Parts: sequence; C-alpha cells; structure tokens
Amino acid sequence: MCCFLLIAIAFLIDGFAVDLNSLPFDERSNFGTITPMAAMFKSIGGVAFGFMLPILAGFIAMSIADRPGLAVGFVGGAIAANGTSGFLGALVAGFVAGYLVRLLKKLFEKLPEGLEGIKPMLLYPVIGIFLIGVIMTYVVEPPIGALNVMINGAKAILLGALLGGMMSVDMGGPVNKAAYVFGTASIAAGNYNIMAAVMVGGMVPPLAIALATMFFKNKFTEEERKAGPTNIVMGLSFISEGAIPFAASDPLRVLPSCIIGSAVAGALSMAFNCTLMAPHGGIFVFLTVGHPLLYLVSLAVGSVVGCVILGLLKKDVSKR
Repeated sequence: MCCFLLIAIAFLIDGFAVDLNSLPFDERSNFGTITPMAAMFKSIGGVAFGFMLPILAGFIAMSIADRPGLAVGFVGGAIAANGTSGFLGALVAGFVAGYLVRLLKKLFEKLPEGLEGIKPMLLYPVIGIFLIGVIMTYVVEPPIGALNVMINGAKAILLGALLGGMMSVDMGGPVNKAAYVFGTASIAAGNYNIMAAVMVGGMVPPLAIALATMFFKNKFTEEERKAGPTNIVMGLSFISEGAIPFAASDPLRVLPSCIIGSAVAGALSMAFNCTLMAPHGGIFVFLTVGHPLLYLVSLAVGSVVGCVILGLLKKDVSKR
C-alpha cells in the first residue's frame, strides 16, 4: 500500500503544478515525474512497486511448498513483471512454482540421507528456478501476454464490468484486492483505463448506500441513517470498507445491489475510455483522470443504480 500512496502523491503534486490537458499527447506518459518533487516520490514508489508481483508469486509458492518455494516463486513473478503477462502471469507463476517444488520434493525424497542438506540449498532452487524460467518464458508468457494485449473494445467494457463488480464482492477482501492489484499492475504496463474502472467500482458501494439511506429512509434504522453521510466521504475517498457494516447486516440485499452498481460504473468508465494514472486517492487524484466529466458520470450512474436496486430490495424497518 505504501508504494501506491507514494505514486499517488507524485501524481497529485504534478496535478497541482502542471495542466495535464496542456501537455502534448506524447508527454502525458511522463505525468507524475515532471516536477522534481513528484519525480522523487514516483521513483521511490516505483522501486517499491517493482517488488509487488515477485513477492505475490513468491508467497503463493511458499504457501504451497513452504520455504523452498519462495525463491522459485520470486523468479516466476519477476519474469511476469518484466514480460507482458503482468498480474495474471504472476498469479500463475506462484501456483506453478509451488507445485513444481512439491514435485521436486517428491522426486528427491529417496535420495541418500547424506544428501538431505543439499536439497533446500541447491537442488530445489537451482532446478526449480530453471524450470519456472522455461515454463514462464515458453508456456505462460505467450498466451497470457497476448490476453493482456487483446484487452480493448467490447472486451474492455466487459472487463470493466467484471473488475468494477469484483470491487464490491467482499469490500476489501481477497476478491476486491485481486481486482485492485490487477489495476495497479496495469498502470505499470501503461493500461491506465483498467485502474480507472477499478477505482470507480470501489467508490460506488459507500456512495450507493449513502444515497439509499437518504432516499429510502424507511428501509434503514436510525443508526444506519446517521452513518449514511460518512459513507459519502469514504466513497469519494475510494474507501470501500465504509459499506461493510451495511453489507454485514443484510448481505443478500446489499451485496448484489453494490456489485451491480459497481459493474455498471466500471463498464461505463471503460466505454468512455476514462484513464487513471494514480493507484489510489478517489476525488483527490481526479486531476490525473482522462475524461474526468465522463468519469463523474460513470460514478454517478453506478451509484444511483446501486441505490435504486438496494431501495427496491430492502424491506421496511417496520416489517423486519
């Protein structure tokens, strides 16, 4: 999270100092590094960000094969990060590395007891790293890299709906984090529209709930109505967790409403070709958004859709 915040600060600094719309199109990719202070934050955050995919793959592999899987997973994740498969490739690398090391353990379990010490020090890392390198280069990278490149047009709209909806599935849980990491990894690959869909999807749940507490007051308790305005601030700040208490109290109605609203917002963001160069910040990084007015339309429509569905699904407090 720290690397995302540092990069967001870099974009925010340039946002105050530079008019993005006045820059030539070919220079806009430098946004976040134009002023010296922004460049410093972006550099530090970028270095930290570079560890994300290798660490993700490494710890997935470690969870499957214990410590011997860690180095093999790191290498697989690094290949994905430096190639075209990105986040999806790192996920695959983690699982492949983990089960690869487990296979090696099985194959070498009948070695003489005197060679037991060289297994974790030599055999597992050397053979494992070589094999994960071959698998990632010739098996994983080509198809998954091609999949990342193919994301455009109608497929992009469907992807925006999927990622936006995922942001509302568990409000900060594993599904939400998977969509978020995919969005942040896409920034590194230069696909700024994906992060835009992810963030707008995460902003919708608190806003939809806040609107519902205002327009469907009879569906919420007095305590819930008092908490409504707080969710406006949290939603605009891209903090999905503000919706958790409402979802926990009535998951069968709240979650589907928020998922649909977020999916609509994500799809519209993609359809409008909105872009976002910052990995966090909500309205505080709107200066870095491409097509900001259409982005606000996406957010408003998604929030209203979620609000209306929630208002229709929830029962009156008096009838519970």
